[in-house]
Amino acid sequence: MSTPLPPLPDPRWKSDALSLYQRLLPAPFVQQLQQQAGVRQNNRVYTFLVVMWLFIVQRLHGGASLETAVLELLRGLPPSFWPRPCKRLQDWWRHRNSLSSHSGAYNQARQALPLTVVEHSCEHIFEQLTAHLDGVLPTVGARAFFIDGTTVRAAHSAALCASYPPGSNQYGEGHWPLLRMLVAHDLQSGLALRPQWGPLHGGQAVSEQQLLERAIDRLPSGSVVVGDSNFGVFSVAYAATQRHHAVVLRLTTARALRLAGGRLQDGIDRRVTWRPSRDDRRSHPGLPANAGVRGRLIVRQVHPDNGAPPFLLALFTTLPIGQEEVLQLYGQRWNIETDLRSLKSTLHLDQLSCTTPDMVAKELNLAMAAYNLVRAVTCLAAKRSGLPPRGFSFTRVRRVIEAFTPLVATAKNQQEAQMYFDRMMYYVGQAKLPKRRKKRPSYPRAIWGKGETFPSRRG
Repeated sequence: MSTPLPPLPDPRWKSDALSLYQRLLPAPFVQQLQQQAGVRQNNRVYTFLVVMWLFIVQRLHGGASLETAVLELLRGLPPSFWPRPCKRLQDWWRHRNSLSSHSGAYNQARQALPLTVVEHSCEHIFEQLTAHLDGVLPTVGARAFFIDGTTVRAAHSAALCASYPPGSNQYGEGHWPLLRMLVAHDLQSGLALRPQWGPLHGGQAVSEQQLLERAIDRLPSGSVVVGDSNFGVFSVAYAATQRHHAVVLRLTTARALRLAGGRLQDGIDRRVTWRPSRDDRRSHPGLPANAGVRGRLIVRQVHPDNGAPPFLLALFTTLPIGQEEVLQLYGQRWNIETDLRSLKSTLHLDQLSCTTPDMVAKELNLAMAAYNLVRAVTCLAAKRSGLPPRGFSFTRVRRVIEAFTPLVATAKNQQEAQMYFDRMMYYVGQAKLPKRRKKRPSYPRAIWGKGETFPSRRG
């Protein structure tokens, strides 16, 4: 499905999110996806290419309303969005009439957008960005992807409650449908794989390990999978190595003891063959009789920088590199936590407003596309400044893009667009994370006070 793409723009000229989106998803490519999906569409204002961009605009504005997206369209988009403009567009461009500012047509176009077109488009954006942006670690010779899971709340509707049941406790059933979502982020560039998700509760509930086994085929070939102790299980290691991915997985003390065959002590660096346990075979009955993963068990005593007492860290890896390099690689696992914070707090992906499973899928996929566009602009700014991409604040870069992208898009000529773009990259370059000499103390853990209770409403 992936087709050759013209090279990414010169960092000196129009590397804003909108220009990248148009280069990564040219109109002929989207038309090809439309034909493969068997969808016939007349010339219209809200084409698939336009609708997906407005989805991204909403997410870049922190989950903005439909009206915000429509106003973005009315403010002006490049004519290249419509290779064959309809009569309404032509009349609008000639100032003969105006387009409606109501969101009804856009909402209908969102509903009619095929999910297969969204998925292939997001895959194409990710593949092209990973091909053009350097993310190979010199010590490993491959890209390292950190994996982690999180939960997402959806709007309360009958369809979503059936697909993603709410949780329950001693007080009864909850209100919000809950999704378990798995993400995989490139350590070097910060680019994110299209997410995988499923229900958190109910009879069809899925674990993070199951989600990884479904998503692992979409990782770039030869990647390194890095995960915490929740992913330090045989099924994850076996699924990764079967697809020629190396692993660096943290182990629980019980699993490390089983692999070591004895007491754990500082300095262990031993070659082992990981065999499935009885529970592994029960949960994965398709495992062959001789299933096993050859690797190394590394145990080191580490001293947390937050003042906590030292502990023994046990890692299983298939990488043929030194022990210190493996420990340094796993030591950067905290980046996935800040990436999740960017997704849920900055792009407001913690609470979805759509009410059907199909729209949930479109929102999650295109939210990750918006995230990757911001990361791409950051990587281009890092290339100009010589700093690592993760040395920039995601939130500040996103705000700069939000402010300057409409100006670049509606520029009257190339000189004006160049002026706005230079200003944008200047302020992106100022979005560097501070280098603190001392680690800031963490806030003391405390419990929020409980709110006032109100009497039940009488019938």
